[in-house]
Amino acid sequence: MALTFGLCGATFARAAIDPTMITVVPMDKLDFKGKPGQSQTAIVFGDPDKPGLYGIVVKWPPHTGSHPHTHPYDRYVWVLSGTWWVNSGTDYNPDAMVPVKPGAFVTDLANQYHYDGAKDEEAVIYIVGMGPTSGKRAPK
Repeated sequence: MALTFGLCGATFARAAIDPTMITVVPMDKLDFKGKPGQSQTAIVFGDPDKPGLYGIVVKWPPHTGSHPHTHPYDRYVWVLSGTWWVNSGTDYNPDAMVPVKPGAFVTDLANQYHYDGAKDEEAVIYIVGMGPTSGKRAPK
């Protein structure tokens, strides 16, 4: 039994990670771009403005959001922290938005109008999709 515990304990010892094999970037080390008081985005991989796969982290400060818009490809979204608020359609109605809690997975379907953002707390989401992300805004 002592040998078993000794072997198990060895597996919990910290070892250095070879950065040529695995890279780790803590959330506080991501390079977020954007104006204070508005959504800020950090590109994790790829480029959402160019063709190909990308991953981004978006921080929505409290009381910020988007108006109805589309994207040309499906986008896959995980809520990392806070409550993210979403709705679909071309009629912008923040009071009708639905809360999405941390850990939830959302798919923004291609060419379908939606809007999103944060209400009383910051929301942080991770998005994976195909670029370019430029879509259409709903008519006002």
